[in-house]
Amino acid sequence: MTTLNADAAADQELQVPVVVKDNSVVVDGEGDDGEKELRELLLPNVNDLPLSPPSAIDFNFVTYFAPDFMKPEHDQYIYRHANGLCVIGLASGHVAFKDEGGITSVDFNVGKSNRSEIKVKGKRKRNAQHFESNTALCKVCTNNNNTFYIVRCCVKGSLLEVNERLINNPELLNSSADREGYIAILMPKPSDWLKTKDSFMTFDEYKKLRQF
Repeated sequence: MTTLNADAAADQELQVPVVVKDNSVVVDGEGDDGEKELRELLLPNVNDLPLSPPSAIDFNFVTYFAPDFMKPEHDQYIYRHANGLCVIGLASGHVAFKDEGGITSVDFNVGKSNRSEIKVKGKRKRNAQHFESNTALCKVCTNNNNTFYIVRCCVKGSLLEVNERLINNPELLNSSADREGYIAILMPKPSDWLKTKDSFMTFDEYKKLRQF
């Protein structure tokens, strides 16, 4: 047999006929149980697939909620990444979103320093300030008689950055508080995170609490 014919024969052996039957992708031919399990793993039933793929946040982060943090209805979320980073923001049940007109401004000049002026550098995160869970990150203001609400860290850790876009575009909080409208990113120590973790709620628990 020539090399060309041998290659053609090998290609023919590798070809696996596939058909669609009852909304499932099926490989023709029969095999042992191991081959059947492999086919089911590689070619799942289309009815078992989600209607839409998970978002980047759903895929990369675990979501926690801190309802009534320090004050009633001061609800915040914590997105925790596998590397330990925590993204902090306003949860949908936060009282600020109930004010007519929503949030109109964000001010990071709270406490003894302007959080937006803290610039962390390098892999060692030089200049990062270590804050307690109740430390203020910023205040958000609404049109309701110039009412403002303090947003806090929720977790004890090093402040790596704040979302400076909110200074000039506070509308991000009204339109996308759970995405582009996040408040800050912190890095807690693993031991500090473990001490705090159990005080937070899961998404299902929070949804039940606020009856969403």
